[in-house]
Amino acid sequence: MNALLSVAGLRKSYGPIEVLKGIDFDVAPGGKIALIGPSGSGKSTAMNIIGCLDVATSGDYLFQGISTSGFSGGQLTLLRRHMLGFVFQGFNLLPRTSAVENVELPLVYRGTPAHERRQMAMRALERVGLKGREGHTTQELSGGQQQRVAIARAIVTNPAVLLADEPTGNLDTKTSVEIMELITELNREQGITVIMVTHEDDIAAYAKRLLRFVDGHLASDSINTHGEPAHVP
Repeated sequence: MNALLSVAGLRKSYGPIEVLKGIDFDVAPGGKIALIGPSGSGKSTAMNIIGCLDVATSGDYLFQGISTSGFSGGQLTLLRRHMLGFVFQGFNLLPRTSAVENVELPLVYRGTPAHERRQMAMRALERVGLKGREGHTTQELSGGQQQRVAIARAIVTNPAVLLADEPTGNLDTKTSVEIMELITELNREQGITVIMVTHEDDIAAYAKRLLRFVDGHLASDSINTHGEPAHVP
């Protein structure tokens, strides 16, 4: 199977500090990958480059076989807008704004007509279990519900890849399990490729493949042979 995305000889420096030191890996369509490693290991930098939020100093990043090295800022924005969805530790929702309006935001940037984007946002919220909460503001939702809104916002555009940066970092254990089971369901049932950054072993255990970063190097690339954690009621 052809890779959905690939990085080859990827290096990233900030001034004299080299954060990524020649990283190579491919991700197949429908994969569920965890980038793991200690703080400062380079995993978040790799995620930012894959998400077109940053660019490499050297090396190449290919999406669907096409090199992004010569892409302009506008081209990277279009790739990000049409092919990628993002979930962050801090939710990054607009305060005093309803759940459905938060989910509509990526569609506003796309220029989707108001009636169509409202329908798409309502479907996305129903998909993450928030039917009936569409009009609630972020302050009226629990942390777990806010992260579900963030996931709905990420999938409303039907992205090929869901990028999750410490998606359970601000959540309690029970809610973390619920969020990871939702992400797993999206991967399994809709075929969305999932790439997540985490420093938590129990969250990494949901991945099918583990990429361990150490001091800017890809120290190991292994298959999760233990399977997903058992459901916690």
